[in-house]
Amino acid sequence: MATVHSLAAVALLAILCSHGTLASDADLLQDFCVVDKTSQVHANGFPCKDAKDVIADDFFFSGLHMAGNTTNKQGSNVTNVNVAQVPGLNTMGISLARVDYASNGLNTPHTHPRATEILTVLEGSLYVGFVTSNPESKLFAKVLNKGDVFVFPQGLIHFQFNHGTSNAVALVALSSQNPGVITVGNAVFGSKPSILDGILAKAFQVDKNIIDRIQAQF
Repeated sequence: MATVHSLAAVALLAILCSHGTLASDADLLQDFCVVDKTSQVHANGFPCKDAKDVIADDFFFSGLHMAGNTTNKQGSNVTNVNVAQVPGLNTMGISLARVDYASNGLNTPHTHPRATEILTVLEGSLYVGFVTSNPESKLFAKVLNKGDVFVFPQGLIHFQFNHGTSNAVALVALSSQNPGVITVGNAVFGSKPSILDGILAKAFQVDKNIIDRIQAQF
């Protein structure tokens, strides 16, 4: 009987381990998997084009030396370099972005549901931070100067603010070919269709008229 129980335990452990393996991202089974933009196949990720049709430009992007346009309400601009711009990033699990900030520019509170982010300040000074999940909701924040690095854990709300008098530039790397971004203000107050103002009024404990005025900004 003990032997049967032992075998059952081993079998259950094997199933659990197998499930855990299948649930994580698989390792590459070839050198690369460049996106086939002509494919009609819908998959979790993107299908590969034939290796004989791959060219050097599939792995290339030019433009990060150019400042982004920060003449907007937030005073910031993100230039993404992910699988949408570089098809050779498909299945590689990495991406990049340049962020430009005008004086008092803000990269508003947002999350990346599929990636951890590491940020390096190239020019200027930034006040950055992230907030942990419930129930602590603890803020970790720090002022960064040129050459400083800060990490934003996957899925947590984070922000960057240029509190200096000159422009600032940061370079960020993310642990996904397609990290995604959810901007808190846009998601809560600018969804299509809108979340009912009564629901948001109760959530934020304010009058519905205040919610209506905020939603009108989005």
